[in-house]
Amino acid sequence: MNIIVMDRLGLAPQIEEALATVYDPELKPANILDLGLVYEIITKENKQAKIVMTLTAPGCPVAGELMNEVQQKVAAIEGIEEAIVELTFDPPWTKDMMSEEAKLELGFL
Repeated sequence: MNIIVMDRLGLAPQIEEALATVYDPELKPANILDLGLVYEIITKENKQAKIVMTLTAPGCPVAGELMNEVQQKVAAIEGIEEAIVELTFDPPWTKDMMSEEAKLELGFL
């Protein structure tokens, strides 16, 4: 799945780098980008970043931890003053959204 990027600050590469260090503990070693959990990265001129993401399941027991980690890591990027994480289940996540590398790492290929 491709991430929608609307990057007014030119910080999407740094945001993606930060998100690549966030892992769903149930699906390590694949990060949330390779799992296809990140749908949108948006930055605005007011130094705000918004990440629209999903979870592997609506009842994910680590939902709060994952969202907090995403928020903290994005907020720590120089040039960003506020990071907002929005959770969506539309479209619902499926294994088809994973990168080929993640599927291989997790034994889905």
